Amino acid sequence: MSRYSAGFVILIGLLFCAIAAALEPNEILVIVNKDIPASEELGQYYCRQRNVPKENILALSLGKTLADSISRDDYDKNIAEPIRKRIADQTPGQPIRCLLTTYGVPYKVGPRGPLKDQQERLKQLEATAGQYEKQLKDSHLADVNARINNELSRLKSEIDLISGKDTDASVDNELSMVLFSPYELYRWQPNQWNRHSGYPEGLILDVMVSRLDGPSPQIARGLIDKAIYAEKTGLHGFAYIDSRGKPDDKQPGSWGNFDQKLRNLAVLLRFRTTLQVREERTEKLFGPHSCPQTAIYCGWYSLKKYVDSFDFVDGAIGAHIASFEAIDIRDPNSTEWCPSMLVHGVTATFGPVAEPYLSTFPDPEEFFLELIEGKCLVEAFYRSQPFCSWQMMLIGDPLYTPFAKKGY
Repeated sequence: MSRYSAGFVILIGLLFCAIAAALEPNEILVIVNKDIPASEELGQYYCRQRNVPKENILALSLGKTLADSISRDDYDKNIAEPIRKRIADQTPGQPIRCLLTTYGVPYKVGPRGPLKDQQERLKQLEATAGQYEKQLKDSHLADVNARINNELSRLKSEIDLISGKDTDASVDNELSMVLFSPYELYRWQPNQWNRHSGYPEGLILDVMVSRLDGPSPQIARGLIDKAIYAEKTGLHGFAYIDSRGKPDDKQPGSWGNFDQKLRNLAVLLRFRTTLQVREERTEKLFGPHSCPQTAIYCGWYSLKKYVDSFDFVDGAIGAHIASFEAIDIRDPNSTEWCPSMLVHGVTATFGPVAEPYLSTFPDPEEFFLELIEGKCLVEAFYRSQPFCSWQMMLIGDPLYTPFAKKGY
């Protein structure tokens, strides 16, 4: 299925000129829920603090009840379509390159449901898959079983696509695709912003998205204040990198290769910043209250079991690589890593709202390299994130540039 129409490409191409330049405040569209006063107040505060034109606030009616989730139909009607129209109505030469969602805007979007026009095809696929499963059960030949498993995998992917499995996502990651015509809603789509995509920057239609949110409106507002403070004073303290001692098998997407990226990140921070770097290179985690003056934390893997190890400085960035760590970002008592880090004072973080699979996380080495080289938070995230229309969510001031000051 085509990701966008030719006419739409021409329209958006006119809006997206000079796209390689650094993100500017007037290129941010702030999305607020006008039915929740704290959401509107947060959006207005951000615009004042970051010199975003007040006209760049898009107030949507999303209900008076604070909701984490929204159905696919309501997302399309009440979030995606108004944003798409607002961007299309922008004056040429004044592009919107970044969306900023706020406390009060749902952050999880549900699945699309089965494809109604392909139910006969679904029945045929399920019947064929059942036959292959019977053959697999009866066969004892390794080469035959391998071929059957490959075919079964292909069939199950098509069955899942038609039935609507794995078509849920984070609202923000789905919004990255808001400028596209209907696209395939099954798992993920390539991120055009990624530094390895090879996509011409002048034709990028993916929109960068960040979020100001957390267990309270005050915590969400603090993300702005702490980012601005750190830009003025510089980011100082320690970087704590928690790898697991797994050997690098050189296979992209593997646990061993990812673990090596964390060790590479420690080397990068030592040579490219003034931060002091401390590492944990075993299966153990940093112990409770063992990480004073935390400016950067990056590590894995303690599933939904936050360890209170860190004394986050203003401006601190925390990235914990594990599944399900942003399911309940508004719960102050959650043991997930994202809400827990927000409660304990982190300024920026990211995480998934469901099972994301390791290969869909931003590359930590590349993410922090982009920041060190002067990119703002949302640019660094999108330069290192491989996919859109999936489960990942970035929380923090999109304009936050922790290494903007010279001397790193």
